Amino acid sequence: MKKRLFLAGALAVALTTSLSGWSQGQVKKDFTQEAATPVDHRVMPAERLFVSQSIEREIARVQRMLKNEKLAQMFAKCFPNTLDTTVHYRLDEQGRPDTFVYTGDIHAMWLRDSGAQVWPYVRFARHDEPLRLLIAGVINRQMRSIVFDPYANAFNDGPTGSYWQSDLTDMKPELHERKYEIDSLCYPIRLAYEYWLATGDTSVFGDTWIEAVEKILTVFTDQQQKSSRGPYRFQRKTAVATDTRNNGGYGNPVRPVGLIASAFRPSDDATIFPFLIPSNFMAVTTLRKAARILTDVNHDMARAARCAALADEVQQALQRHAVVQHPTYGPIYAFEIDGYGGQNLMDDANVPSLLAMPYLGDVPATDPVYQNTRRFVLSLDNPYFFSGKVAEGIGGPHIGKDMIWPMSIMMRAFTSQDENEIRQCLTTLINTDAGTGYMHESFHKDDPGNYTRRWFAWQNTLFGELILKLIDDGRLPLLNSL
Repeated sequence: MKKRLFLAGALAVALTTSLSGWSQGQVKKDFTQEAATPVDHRVMPAERLFVSQSIEREIARVQRMLKNEKLAQMFAKCFPNTLDTTVHYRLDEQGRPDTFVYTGDIHAMWLRDSGAQVWPYVRFARHDEPLRLLIAGVINRQMRSIVFDPYANAFNDGPTGSYWQSDLTDMKPELHERKYEIDSLCYPIRLAYEYWLATGDTSVFGDTWIEAVEKILTVFTDQQQKSSRGPYRFQRKTAVATDTRNNGGYGNPVRPVGLIASAFRPSDDATIFPFLIPSNFMAVTTLRKAARILTDVNHDMARAARCAALADEVQQALQRHAVVQHPTYGPIYAFEIDGYGGQNLMDDANVPSLLAMPYLGDVPATDPVYQNTRRFVLSLDNPYFFSGKVAEGIGGPHIGKDMIWPMSIMMRAFTSQDENEIRQCLTTLINTDAGTGYMHESFHKDDPGNYTRRWFAWQNTLFGELILKLIDDGRLPLLNSL
């Protein structure tokens, strides 16, 4: 297999590797093989998997602007973490860019995570050709993965198998995991659309793109479950209830109302009621983005019309069914419903979430129902909002009680216009890194030293994205007031 390391954003050096590690005689470290020995410093330039000149310039620019030394150091380590340690660029058999992205300590590529991990770099791609090719490679890989199996959420770098091969579903050795989640099909289109706007490049919208969109339309239509439960089933032999589905792997039933069922949440936990509301909102905006690309780039009016029609149907169903009356907060968005009247009122830290809907552009932050919902999910009335000695924030059943996800704190800052609230979020993030300078998957509300996943690139890069957004929004004085 060929991997390429871009040095100073221009020099491409081909490195021959194997799936089990770097070949003999070469001195670069393969950080994907060191999940048990994570590093708490940024890796040295010669050891980075990918170096972008434009990203390095941005890191230097931001560091000069930030007066808080720890914040500046955390930005410099977190923002490039995806590029430093997780991206594996090569050309495919047809000579097209192909980038496989690890989540960090798990050596597999999630469609959701990989789309989010490289998202903050898209803005720099127009004037950085190696970076542009790297991101194009991510999109190409994602579309090929969707064509291979649109119900899978995570993929291997080849037919290597995984410890989930015994799952009771249509498992294949190319799949790391086969948990069907609406958002796994949305994130690649979100990335491709933003990449197109930023670079003008249409090379990623060829036959594989068209086939992937067709697969997504089929899955979304099947999972409206109007005439049947669809072809997807999933069960796992496990003691963890959220890792499997009841009713023979089909999950709890739904009454068809126009919404799309999701077997799993963005946390990879099983839904209780399959109509997952934040993911349906994301599906609407995603389908509209796909329709625009199909119209403007592919001139495929028929398929674009199908995307737009499905988006309209789901949006109308959300207007009819997504809002419920809460005794304290008034009308709010439910987290999950089933069409029978069943509703789950909570929020999970993983994105898409109710809190994060304005961040994704799915609802305006000024929407009164969203504001009511935001007050609810950031209160102890949300069963997965935790408040402790060192922090408050949202977690979820994936890790469990009292474990806060930094992602939720970041989403709180992303969706706030209150400088005091943003300052509180930033202070919490800076003070709960457990001395590592990196974000983690979760940490205990009373003890940031009790955390999960030391090497989780999505949350690291997202932290860098947040700092850039605040600077873009004119909030440098706020950052320098910390």
